[in-house]
Amino acid sequence: MPDLNPLFEFSRTHCVAICTFLVPANLLVTIHTLWLVGFARPIQQIHRSIAIAILLALVMISHVMTWFIIGVVMTQTYVLLSLGTVCLVTNLWAIAHPTSLHQQLINLINKFSLLKWKVVGDKS
Repeated sequence: MPDLNPLFEFSRTHCVAICTFLVPANLLVTIHTLWLVGFARPIQQIHRSIAIAILLALVMISHVMTWFIIGVVMTQTYVLLSLGTVCLVTNLWAIAHPTSLHQQLINLINKFSLLKWKVVGDKS
């Protein structure tokens, strides 16, 4: 079995740099996947975005696990684990049921549009 300690040490030593890259990357690629599904783009584009997003989410979760292995349990670890998990689940949903995700996105946009118009209508 390969010795993973050097990889774990690298992850913990460069934590700030890794998280500085992974947090926005996870958010941006997952939002990009949602945008592609919401606008019913070709399935190849969606799958490419999902593959990148899942890879980034798994790297984030693995990075957090290196901290859990040595017993570091802090708010930041739970927040990062939650972020990685939400991104992973969202992208898995986009693979498993893209039509239901598309419908949920449309419903959300319609609700937001109705709320916006109600607020504008209430002012006059």
